[in-house]
Amino acid sequence: MWSNYMVQTEDDGRIGVGGIGLHGGVAGLAGVKGGGRAARRIPKMSDSQEGKIKLAFFVAIVGVTLTVLGVGTEFWVELATPKTWSNNQTCQTAYYGLWKGCTRTLWVDDIDPERESCGPADLPGESNCTYFKFLTNGDNAVIFKKTTQKNLNIAAAVLALMALSMMVMGAICIIMSLSKGVPFFLKPASFCFILSGLLVLLSILVFHQSVMALLSTDHSIPLHHELSWSVACLGFSGAILILGGIIFLILSLPYSPWEKCLPQRNSSAT
Repeated sequence: MWSNYMVQTEDDGRIGVGGIGLHGGVAGLAGVKGGGRAARRIPKMSDSQEGKIKLAFFVAIVGVTLTVLGVGTEFWVELATPKTWSNNQTCQTAYYGLWKGCTRTLWVDDIDPERESCGPADLPGESNCTYFKFLTNGDNAVIFKKTTQKNLNIAAAVLALMALSMMVMGAICIIMSLSKGVPFFLKPASFCFILSGLLVLLSILVFHQSVMALLSTDHSIPLHHELSWSVACLGFSGAILILGGIIFLILSLPYSPWEKCLPQRNSSAT
């Protein structure tokens, strides 16, 4: 009986064909799944691309460092009275940033004779620094009988803090991209760094408007004002962060822009 069954299956050929089709179908299905997984696999970055990303990340870290230095210091603007405003021996100057303001009494003999106003603020003298009260109880500060505009000052501080948070998010994206070895996180990082650079520059503009509003509140005391080195740090940091974000965006592209542009120039030249 068993022999008859074997002969029948050999003559019929259905079981054999069905078996081959079954195994072939399973193998084909496995191949399709494997191909689908391979197609969905995230490409790994090359060693040269990883080196470029690390170099661009170093540039962005320089911008982050300058931003932290500028936001944490109070030398955003210097306000100086005339040298002969109070008496012939001393004069007063003031400087402040986002969080704190200081007044300093300088000796007139230490000031450049060609300078009409008191300062600069880095000369030796007696300083008195206080944190702004509009950060705690909402009161405006008074500097040389001039009142600060707390809304503009708070807006500049909020923009600076938002920029710092975007820098942290961009740095996390770059660290994840380097640790995983994939360029997937480069586009979010480029967005974070470009946006942080724009927020830094916008914070400077809002702060400058707050200084103009401060000077327009009272005209009884003539003041000379100038933006100080903290703002210079922020200006450089904003430009560096935008540049770093653009570099990350270029590195995230699946092709090189130079390879796309150069052949067209060569073909057009011929």
